[in-house]
Amino acid sequence: MLNYFKFIIVMCSVTTCRSFVTTTLEAELFEKTLEQTPDPQLIDVRTPEEYASGHLPGAILINIKSADFDSLIQQLDKSRPVFVYCRVGRRGFEAANILEKNNFKIVFNLEGGIIAWQERRKTIVY
Repeated sequence: MLNYFKFIIVMCSVTTCRSFVTTTLEAELFEKTLEQTPDPQLIDVRTPEEYASGHLPGAILINIKSADFDSLIQQLDKSRPVFVYCRVGRRGFEAANILEKNNFKIVFNLEGGIIAWQERRKTIVY
């Protein structure tokens, strides 16, 4: 069974409220959605050492713990879907929230991170 979770985040100021949806997808659905999305942006938010130990094909590294994370994500195209992942899903979810706060509208997080991806024997590149 393919599972996905949506978390609705509502941000309010004195004059407006905006809601964003973070979609967390298990590995099979993440892969299928990624493959079916025209021109996706796939982001690995782990450390450079973790990235070098294996990453998803086509992923670019933007380490969420680096001081320049916020400026690096501004170089992404806000009109295109963004797929994020980390080791187990926690940093990916954090990154998805940051992206949404920066007006990225379509963001997907890999549930269980690259560990879940590897457990399902999905392709990893070095």
